[in-house]
Amino acid sequence: MASAIASLKTPEEAVARIAYLSSDVVISVQPSLGGASAFSPKLEELLLANVKGSVAGLSERIPEVQPVRQNADPLLSVYEPARSGKLVSVTTTSNTLISSIPHLYKLINYPIVIHVSMQPAEYPDYSEITSIRQTGLILLQSESTQEAQDMAVAAHALALKSGKAVVHFFSSSEKSEVSVEDPALLERALDRSAASEFRSRPVVAGNLYADDGVRATVRQIGEIQGEAQGYGASGTATPVDQTTAVPGSTSSGSSTTDDKSSRPSVSSASSVDVPITTRDVTSEDIFKHINSIFAVIREVTGRSYSVFEYSGPQNAEVAVFVFGSSTSLFRSTLQNASSGEYEKVGVISARLYRPWFGTQLPSTIPRNVSKIAVLEQIHRQTTRWGPLFLDLLTCLRTGTGVKGAPSVVAHKLGYINADTVEQALRGVVQNLKSDSPIQNLAVGLESAPKDEVVKPQQPGVESAYMKILDQLFGSRLHVANSLDHTNAGISAEIAASPEYGYGSLIARSEKRKAFIEKAEKLTKSSEFSTPGPAEALSQWLLFADDEIKGAAAAQELISKLEADDSAAAKELLADKSLFTKESPWLIGSDAWAYDLGNSGVHHVAASGKNINMLVIDSQPYSEKSAADPTRRKKDIGLYAMNFGNVYVASVAVYSSYTQVLHAMIEADKFDGPSVVVAYLPYNKEDDSALTVMQETKKAVDIGYWPLYRYDPFAEDKGGVNFNLESARIRKELQDFLSRENHLAQLVKRNPSFAASISQSYGKEVRQQQKRTAKDAFNKLLEGLSGPPLTIVWSSDGGNAENLAKRLARRGKARGLKTLAIAMDEYPLEDLNNEENIVFVTSTAGQGEFPVNGHEFWQQVKGATDLDLAAVNFSVFGLGDSHYWPRKQDKIYYNKPAKDLEKRLKEVGGNLLIEVGLGDDQDPDGYQTGYSEWEPKLWTALGVDNVDGLPDEPPPITNEDIKIASNFLRGTIAEGLEDTSTAAISASDQQLTKFHGTYMQDDRDLREERKAQGLEPAYSFMIRCRLPGGVATPKQWIQMDDISDDFGNHTMKLTTRQTFQFHGVVKHNLRNSMRAINKSLMTTIAACGDVNRNVMCSSLPQQSAFHDQVQAVAKRVSDHLLPQTTAYHEIWLKDENDKKVQIAGDAVVDHEPLYGPTYLPRKFKITIAVPPHNDTDVYAHDIGLIAIKGEDGNLAGFNVLVGGGMGVTHNNKKTYPRTGSMFGFSPVDKVHIVCEKIMLVQRDHGDRKNRKHARLKYTVDDLGVDVYRSKVEELLGYKLDPERPFHFDSNIDTFGWQKDENGKNHFTFFIENGRIEDTADFKMKTGLREIAKVHKGEFRLTGNQHLILSNVEDSSLAEIKDLMTKYKLDNVQFTGLRLSSSACVAFPTCGLAMAESERYLPVLISKLEDVLEDNGLRHDSIVMRMTGCPNGCARPWLAEIAFVGKAFGAYNMYLGGGYHGQRLNKLFKSSIKEEEILAIVRPLFKRYALEREEGERFGDFCIRIGMIKPTTEGKTFHDDVAEEDADEE
Repeated sequence: MASAIASLKTPEEAVARIAYLSSDVVISVQPSLGGASAFSPKLEELLLANVKGSVAGLSERIPEVQPVRQNADPLLSVYEPARSGKLVSVTTTSNTLISSIPHLYKLINYPIVIHVSMQPAEYPDYSEITSIRQTGLILLQSESTQEAQDMAVAAHALALKSGKAVVHFFSSSEKSEVSVEDPALLERALDRSAASEFRSRPVVAGNLYADDGVRATVRQIGEIQGEAQGYGASGTATPVDQTTAVPGSTSSGSSTTDDKSSRPSVSSASSVDVPITTRDVTSEDIFKHINSIFAVIREVTGRSYSVFEYSGPQNAEVAVFVFGSSTSLFRSTLQNASSGEYEKVGVISARLYRPWFGTQLPSTIPRNVSKIAVLEQIHRQTTRWGPLFLDLLTCLRTGTGVKGAPSVVAHKLGYINADTVEQALRGVVQNLKSDSPIQNLAVGLESAPKDEVVKPQQPGVESAYMKILDQLFGSRLHVANSLDHTNAGISAEIAASPEYGYGSLIARSEKRKAFIEKAEKLTKSSEFSTPGPAEALSQWLLFADDEIKGAAAAQELISKLEADDSAAAKELLADKSLFTKESPWLIGSDAWAYDLGNSGVHHVAASGKNINMLVIDSQPYSEKSAADPTRRKKDIGLYAMNFGNVYVASVAVYSSYTQVLHAMIEADKFDGPSVVVAYLPYNKEDDSALTVMQETKKAVDIGYWPLYRYDPFAEDKGGVNFNLESARIRKELQDFLSRENHLAQLVKRNPSFAASISQSYGKEVRQQQKRTAKDAFNKLLEGLSGPPLTIVWSSDGGNAENLAKRLARRGKARGLKTLAIAMDEYPLEDLNNEENIVFVTSTAGQGEFPVNGHEFWQQVKGATDLDLAAVNFSVFGLGDSHYWPRKQDKIYYNKPAKDLEKRLKEVGGNLLIEVGLGDDQDPDGYQTGYSEWEPKLWTALGVDNVDGLPDEPPPITNEDIKIASNFLRGTIAEGLEDTSTAAISASDQQLTKFHGTYMQDDRDLREERKAQGLEPAYSFMIRCRLPGGVATPKQWIQMDDISDDFGNHTMKLTTRQTFQFHGVVKHNLRNSMRAINKSLMTTIAACGDVNRNVMCSSLPQQSAFHDQVQAVAKRVSDHLLPQTTAYHEIWLKDENDKKVQIAGDAVVDHEPLYGPTYLPRKFKITIAVPPHNDTDVYAHDIGLIAIKGEDGNLAGFNVLVGGGMGVTHNNKKTYPRTGSMFGFSPVDKVHIVCEKIMLVQRDHGDRKNRKHARLKYTVDDLGVDVYRSKVEELLGYKLDPERPFHFDSNIDTFGWQKDENGKNHFTFFIENGRIEDTADFKMKTGLREIAKVHKGEFRLTGNQHLILSNVEDSSLAEIKDLMTKYKLDNVQFTGLRLSSSACVAFPTCGLAMAESERYLPVLISKLEDVLEDNGLRHDSIVMRMTGCPNGCARPWLAEIAFVGKAFGAYNMYLGGGYHGQRLNKLFKSSIKEEEILAIVRPLFKRYALEREEGERFGDFCIRIGMIKPTTEGKTFHDDVAEEDADEE
């Protein structure tokens, strides 16, 4: 592809390039085969450069360009490639149109594009276009080079979407230079799936001159309309009433803006036959498609187009409708006219000429327009009235709207130019305003228009760094090569270059220097008319180079100068921008890194001048080049550091936002040249932030992009010259820097971290590790007898690994020499030499090998030297036959095991026994199949009858770990001291949960680190215990400090109403815990098999009542707190071994409530205050519903027991459950009631099967009445009957509210609870600044939001100013977004199967347009998403929920209660984004149209029969909308 800085000088060049990139075949119509057309040079240039096409299917081939003579009936050449399923475009002039009319009629239902350059170029004749207006072709027009480029893209996109031929006609009289197209525009606009479908269905036709019978059609599935599919939807001629029954199809596609894969899909199956019908594409379909394409163009380029375009005042009384090549001239003349001359005149043009959407015209033009002049550029007008005049007359002067419609006056548009356009316009307007306008008045003069220059544009994705610069320096920022600057006589390309920018900065510096010298002279003169300026000028000179004090002095000085009438004052004011010390910057790309000497980098570094450079490197780490070292980009940072007087920083905004801020501030303050090299990897300029972040994390973590700051003079000020800030590899690189000169080391790029040789080196390291380990084990086995058995496993959840290791132990007991090894550790070259080998593999994704087996399988599959004639093998697979419920997906069940067995047979392997298949759906899961397979294996190996086999020790369970832990101590303290690994032992991982922390690893980096021979990027999540979610401003600041000092610079507000930190590495764990403890918080029992954080309604409107309820939450939490001193011993001891007990006072080593084994599983309690169920009271083990007494105070609580959310996919023995009502408890006894409920669970809960250990199963196993009786037996009395209550919702109320005491509360919208700073939104900084002045409290909500509580009226103005400054006062989001919630999922959660927190906002954005269009913007619809079925975001209570099944695939649930009172139910299984959008968008529309008054979305889905209600947890799996295809 051409470089982004290349340019296109004519409309024909721009169009030729788009046609080439968007087609399989380009028919290039030329005057002769030896004579080039205006399109030909660009087509040949692309062809010679072997440029490949942009549409899917062309990725491996180069488009074909067929030159055809103009007089050789050129459109005949279209038939053959179009019929064979190729995308065809034609580049031609208007001279060929009339002679081609016979072909046009037959080509209208193929997605071909005909690009027409209007001729003659100086004065085009538009009668060529009007002559084909009745052929049924879509006619799209443009005028300038930029419009021609954009409309060329639109033409190809529209042809694909509609399946119909499009003629794009444009004037070539205006030749302006533009940049090549933004790749993102073609990527988003062209429908790849439609192109693929068209290619897959060629048309069989034997006669060029007969109609093919092909039609552009729309496919409809049931009552839901699919996208206009063109050829792809119907293939060949189809009767209009054709209906096809497709078994099991209920899904459909819908056309959406920027939706490439919105085809109706019959793969989303149910058991109901749904008819598929087709109909012809209509003009309404075309209208919809062209508007969606225009929307894409606007989003990518910022340029707006519409079917009819109007420019001019909204109070216009007359308008000029131009159909010719001078529309822009008329527009510019009106815009530049002197005041009053044309103040009520507008210009209209038609972007889409056919189909003619006349009904849209009245809404385009102002209401006051009474007359329209129609200017038609038609040379050979054969009728009295021009075609456009008749079109307007028909749509404006007929029908019900004729009364008051504007009158239409015809004009003949002649040849005009910039010199004559004003005269022509004046004549038209005067004619219009006369009492009797002259019809068919001719206007126009001859000349040539001027070129229009289109400036280059900065990629939108790079705006992150520009926003940071703007936020930091504001009006002080001066970007010398900014694309927004106007430079007289300088082209935009030159003005954007670093050389020009450098020169302009030098000149600007010299100008300010001279300005200061002038100011110094004026202070000693008497040229001012008043004494004030001289005094103020002297004061300013003292601080002229101080950006803060100088700015303050400048304001005072300017006010004095403005009050002075002297010439000296006016002279200074003429350059008043120089009073401020600017922050001078040059902005560039990594293109500068290929020639440092000539790119401006050398000039800046060598100059010694105070100039800052920001160089943005956009090369993704995954696309690093390692083939030819001599052609790699130079290291700009290293180059600059070698000068010895340059400040250098290497930063990455998607890795450390804070470091970017520090670097830019330091660069600005540094007295000399500064170079900030900034990483922003992207493949396309519209790459998502998630994609950029993942690429950044890989590069920084591995060391390809180290983060550092280098100040050559820092040591002189008592600092350190070189600061390395790459969090995970800080120690490794510091070791390198201490051994050798750091500059030399950076030049060498140590292989462990270098991108340039990471592939070869990483592979070599891994192979050597494999070989060493295998050889060492072989030596160990030399002294043993018995045949060898190698067991190779690949596992993602641990089951296959455990099974393989158990098999190895049993084999060893039978006398075999066994080795169990992971697939990615096994050297493939040893496979030919094995005697007996067994493979055990689980199944990941869509029938894929797990991560640690993927590379091995690729090697086995592609190996050409495998010969297993002497190798005996067998395979056992673990899978779930119901995981992918659709019949066509059954092939994924245990696919890795089946594929591996097949491949090993192909290369000669001898099968010991047939493949064994473990199925999670069997009574004992995979063990059922395994118990049949293993004995056969021992028989095949001849070791089945072995006496004296030792008894196998039972597997270690969580209960074993707890009872052996000495009240949660385990070996945690020893593990923290182990510096050889960033991890802790498996048993300690279970125990640390009780202490409030989980070990995790960054899954974005897992594969890359494995390839580098590194252990996973282990870190820890820490969760605070914060009863009721109430924190002080001081605590907020302390939490913020902890996230910056020890975490990943973000905080998570959880669905359990507390703080959570991520990215805490092991050596910071103890410091983090101590810091939390010093803030008077704790983390003990925030996780683990104990009572966790007690939640409480936030209730901003009833603060007094909230205080009473909050006190109960605190009492219950404290009462049920574990009593072990292990927490204090491990985390809080100081250097003198003294316990530092600040937030706790535990003194004994026993557990009076829990005992040594604690609870069978986690235990959760929440309190809700009607009418707000904002804590999902039904979802917890104990739910307390606060009841207000007659005196307005808290009387007690209704008690719900047995709620819980955790589920296992496809395991119907697991289910979510809502709590059962047990009765009422008074306030003073409720903590004892909670205790007794917990004790019954402690004694009767299932301790053998953790999937069945939650309280909800105990309640169902015993029965509600029995469980209640056991509780009442412990209490010694019966609970009172429940008291009446009512819930309205389970969401938060956003914005400002006053409570009964007159205090103010503001609920912030914190999307999915993530507190962080970004370039666009400095949320974290803003909240910290508010905490510094806030005198009330912060309340965390159960929906992951934040309430600023108890703000006095006297503080309101200051708080509001801060909120406005940091954009924290915005709650104007859709009701869907405000009601959404997501768990963390990737990259840190080890249980996540799919994205959640990072993806839900994206999905909602793709749904919000349908909400807007259907009046649902402000309607609350509760949508939740989790990355796995454990239910952290409580998805089972949402009205619509998505639960991760595999990466990119989700189960969809509908029908939850809006108040959180009813569980939802499975609607669709394992669907991806295309299917989600295809289902949800029309469903939202239907909800808007058919809902009853006050009806909530979940209730609506049940009423219309979309889903059946879930009456209790045990019926959660019953009557689901999509049963497994094999289930009866």
